[in-house]
Amino acid sequence: MSPARVVGAWRRRVAVAVQASRGPEGEQGSAVLEFLALSVVLLIPLMYLVLVLGRVQAATFAAEGAARTAARAYVVASTPTDGAARAVASVGLALQDQGFDDDPDGALTLTCTSVPCLEPGSEVAARVDVRVPLPFVPSFVRDVVPLEVPVSAERTAPVDVFRAAP
Repeated sequence: MSPARVVGAWRRRVAVAVQASRGPEGEQGSAVLEFLALSVVLLIPLMYLVLVLGRVQAATFAAEGAARTAARAYVVASTPTDGAARAVASVGLALQDQGFDDDPDGALTLTCTSVPCLEPGSEVAARVDVRVPLPFVPSFVRDVVPLEVPVSAERTAPVDVFRAAP
């Protein structure tokens, strides 16, 4: 076989291989469209998940901080009524700090280990419950199906042993 024939056969094989790798004529350029469609299908749910997890984390920070400051504010008050008002105010500040407009009075639950509540040596537990609504869900859907994530935190604070009894 002559060298010209070998080169010609080699060129034909390369041309056939290149044509086979390109695929049918109607599908040229469709890989870009497939990539864009697939990335949109995967990217939108991923971004929504990140958004929801961010709001749940903010609610966790808000509930933890609110429960801690409410318990501390209650045990340093001079009367149980004053302590309850201080605890509700601190819960309101902690929730607003993270962007939640829940009712602080409804979100807070205080329990004491003794009666009266500020007895020296007793403990006061503060529980804060926050509901995180899922973003971008219309209100008419929320009326039918509850689409909220409940987040709660509880902290206990001791009443000073050397405190004067109320």
